[in-house]
Amino acid sequence: MAGRAAATAILALGASYVILKQLKNKRRSRSSFVLKDSMRLPRFAEPHRYDIELMPNLDTCKFDGKVAIRLEILESTDHIVLNAADLNIYEKSVSLRTSATRQVLWPTRIELVKEDELLILTFEDTLPLGNALLSMDFQGTLNDQMKGFYRSTYTVGGVNKNMATTQFEPADARRCFPCWDEPAYKATFKLTVHVPLDRVVLSNMPVNSEAVNGAKRSVFFEESPKMSTYLVAVVVGEFDFIESTTENGKVVRVYTEVGKKEQGKFALEVALKTLPFYTKYFGTAYPLPKLDMIAIPDFAAGAMENYGLVTYREATLLIDEIHSTAANKQRVAIVVAHELAHMWFGNLVTMEWWTHLWLNEGFATWVSYLAVDYLFPEWGIWTQFVDQTVEAFRLDGLIESHPIEVEVGHVREIDEIFDAISYKKGASIIRMLQTYLTPDVFQKGLSEYIKRFAYKNAATEDLWAVLSEVSGEPVEELMHSWTSQKGFPVITAKVHGKATSVELKQSQFLSSGVDGKGEWVVPVTVAVGSYKVTGSYLARGKISTIELPAASSESPESDSEVPSWIKLNIGQTGFYRVQYDEELAKRLRSAIASNSIEPTDRFGILEDTYALSAACKQPLSVLLSLMEVFQKECDYTVLSCLIDVSYRVHQVVNDALPAAAPDTKKFISSLFQTAAKKLGWDPIPGESHLEAMLRGEVLSALVSFGDEDAIAEAKRRFRAYVDDRRTSLFPADIRVAGYKAVIHDSKGSDRFGYDSLLRLYRESDLSQEKNRILGTVAASSDPLMVREALDFLLSPEVRSQDTIWILSGIGLEGREASWTWLSENWDTIWGRYGETTPLIARFISRIVSQFTSYEKADEIEAFFATNAPPALDRTVSQSIERVRIMAQWVKHVHQESDLVDLLKKLASGGEESSDLSRE
Repeated sequence: MAGRAAATAILALGASYVILKQLKNKRRSRSSFVLKDSMRLPRFAEPHRYDIELMPNLDTCKFDGKVAIRLEILESTDHIVLNAADLNIYEKSVSLRTSATRQVLWPTRIELVKEDELLILTFEDTLPLGNALLSMDFQGTLNDQMKGFYRSTYTVGGVNKNMATTQFEPADARRCFPCWDEPAYKATFKLTVHVPLDRVVLSNMPVNSEAVNGAKRSVFFEESPKMSTYLVAVVVGEFDFIESTTENGKVVRVYTEVGKKEQGKFALEVALKTLPFYTKYFGTAYPLPKLDMIAIPDFAAGAMENYGLVTYREATLLIDEIHSTAANKQRVAIVVAHELAHMWFGNLVTMEWWTHLWLNEGFATWVSYLAVDYLFPEWGIWTQFVDQTVEAFRLDGLIESHPIEVEVGHVREIDEIFDAISYKKGASIIRMLQTYLTPDVFQKGLSEYIKRFAYKNAATEDLWAVLSEVSGEPVEELMHSWTSQKGFPVITAKVHGKATSVELKQSQFLSSGVDGKGEWVVPVTVAVGSYKVTGSYLARGKISTIELPAASSESPESDSEVPSWIKLNIGQTGFYRVQYDEELAKRLRSAIASNSIEPTDRFGILEDTYALSAACKQPLSVLLSLMEVFQKECDYTVLSCLIDVSYRVHQVVNDALPAAAPDTKKFISSLFQTAAKKLGWDPIPGESHLEAMLRGEVLSALVSFGDEDAIAEAKRRFRAYVDDRRTSLFPADIRVAGYKAVIHDSKGSDRFGYDSLLRLYRESDLSQEKNRILGTVAASSDPLMVREALDFLLSPEVRSQDTIWILSGIGLEGREASWTWLSENWDTIWGRYGETTPLIARFISRIVSQFTSYEKADEIEAFFATNAPPALDRTVSQSIERVRIMAQWVKHVHQESDLVDLLKKLASGGEESSDLSRE
């Protein structure tokens, strides 16, 4: 096909909208439309089957292709409109053969609209209704942007080589072949790929046959079931694999770079157990004959659920038994479970349009925890699910948030909604609904939904309708407020007189402290003095009153004016925050101190109190007195939350009351001493998965907050590892603590820590270890060394996908240097990463979020007003809003009286340091 290039005119890219306007004006029915500011395809025709032939050249990084699309003309038209981007179409190859007349029609006009990624074919006469075959040849580039049909690099025997791989979600199949690249246009796909003899080629379906032709072979794949274009996948390269078979007879393989197949064992085990679990849970068998999972060296997302060929970053698929941490293992299990859930929620039943993205991602996120809890019950994964809710809270508390169901017009808007709202808020409200309907009823509803919409498309309303039918509950009424509007409520709880009832007031929680206008139907649960005394209610309206469940007459608090404690949102299964009045908050602190509150609820009380303080709804002193109650805390999830809150408290005190910063760090360090002494530095035989994860987090926190003993021990163990890689003194779970300890002191001429980390980075071929190093290398207290680390980010040694790790390690001492670096290098950064919107968004959010002043917010806003394209508007706005929220908190803390004295007392551990000590 390449030889035809000289003799065939390649289409020039046009920008005329004459044809589009004609299409828009022809009809305004739902079945054929082009909205203003939208490039949805008109429904004049729809595809049924694609025959695709690809010939990638891994040396020139070009590919040639042919496509024959069996389609149906549904309405009278002389146009066919489909998607194509970054492709050269061979004009003379484009033809349409109709089934009715067997006549071959040639378009009189062919136009590629580059801005909107459309291919418009105009014919002389009205096309006959019915089936037809559209054929064309094309050529494209294996790009380096990690989207479409792209190239990734790997090393074999010290030689760098290219592989070809695909990433089509959300709308990049059009960069590989012309197609109807919208999820509602489901079709079957039959692929043929021509590759060198020594290369492996994979696709969604098993190989049907092969043919050798000289130094190349042609691989013919079986035809796929009906699916959307964004799920098509092709990978070409050199790989090893391991395989096994599920109890239902499905072949599962894990493909890796040559020499790494043993690192795929854990993911293989997870997949082998997860597929049968989902088959039973959803009541529908996995429909494909095989499942392949493959680690791709260059990959923009965490993983991608291509039907039958799931692609992953190496760090989310591979586990090294020596150098991977317990947290790495948990992450791999969750990601594999998430992607396999998509085989049902997303692939078998697919959203109708990207407005309903959360139906894919929210459900896959939620059900991945269900699967991992089934596989590893000892991990307490549902307790950790609260992290998903908190991340959703922190985005959804912004004015610049968006609803779960957000209108998407142009394809360039889609990337911005792959965020915590679609994934984490979606998962959180699903868990809330499951709790309300009960797990058995919810499962029955999901099973019916999957059966009813298999191989079809669905919208949110379809799911609610099925769940309502099965449960008999008004699901649409309950859930509409959660999906159609942004934000979430804070419920203020107050007890009047003898505690037989609680007054609840709801308002929209905004991190800025302003009351929003939203209103929700809220499933409220409550425990009164015991988890045996509980109740559940639906709170409607701004103000409501709930009758408390009665405690046993033998209970010591039965005659009290107020029960020993009242906890709303049991298990944190509801997507709302709670603010208690002073008396209720005091009693909850006592209940935490006496270990009467479950870990998930301890987490919720702490996180809600932090959020209220950061929104200036409560003084910081209230949060500090609560934090002190956790001195003896040893639960993984609760301590992880305490560590996260502590970093934020230190940041605000550092900027509001610099003189109190040392006392703040000393107080925070004291909170983790009990756990640190229990866990120690070395793995304990028979210890739990959670203890292994907690050790790394606690020791890393102690180093960050300046604990001298922890820093000294971390440095000692790091030096032992630098001298001897075989030492047992530096297991993977504690390495971040060691890396932080040595990099913080790397400054000026003392480059031991920095240079040692780079040496370890260059030695390792494990992505997880490289990421750990990248995540700390910019944590120096020396701004010049921070800039050097950021310059390293732009070097060929760091894969584009991994640049975010360096950004995540920048501390308060390096924020000015990092912002200066970003603004000075913006043109270079945009030129390199601008085509990958999620990646460039991380540059902005990670660097900007460190600031806490109105002046800096104004400076950042002015810079991006002239330097950021529209695709980044939401990211920029959210980042600047976060800075202004922090600036407000800093101002509020600065004005808080006696806070310096309180922090001094907390640091010294004095008896007058908290309300609790006086009770």
